[in-house]
Amino acid sequence: MTQITKPKQVIGLALWFILVFAAAAIGAVASVESGAFYSQLVRPLWAPPPWLFSPAWTILYIIMGISAWLVWRVGGFRPAYAALSLFIVQLAVNALWTWIFFVWKQGALAFVEILVLWALILGTMIAFWRVRPLAGILLIPYLAWVTFASALTLTIWRLNPLLL
Repeated sequence: MTQITKPKQVIGLALWFILVFAAAAIGAVASVESGAFYSQLVRPLWAPPPWLFSPAWTILYIIMGISAWLVWRVGGFRPAYAALSLFIVQLAVNALWTWIFFVWKQGALAFVEILVLWALILGTMIAFWRVRPLAGILLIPYLAWVTFASALTLTIWRLNPLLL
């Protein structure tokens, strides 16, 4: 196992945050006009208010970055290649959802895509758990939020057949 020095650990944490928030930024570009579109949609009574999404996702992205960093800290990228690669794939799929739903307005595809994201998150949690259990545990709120978002995506799609 490779020993990672303290300065490299700090740089590593910064790089994981950069990667995670780059994915967030890609999604954010797609959601620039989402407020107007979201307000047009028929939403279930249990849908959160629009202002809640940004702080919720910010917290989740911070937790995701820390989780990946904890796995990386065990010995770098090479020993945890499969787990960290899976994390990067799910991050890309995460960023894609906003484009599918808000820009391309494809409700059915957004629902299928978020189910794929859910499975990738679960796989990442398991892979992270095997390397560093705390890293897997830290992804539980992310999986819970995406579970909720999956139900919300399905419901909004079904309530808005002409818009999605």
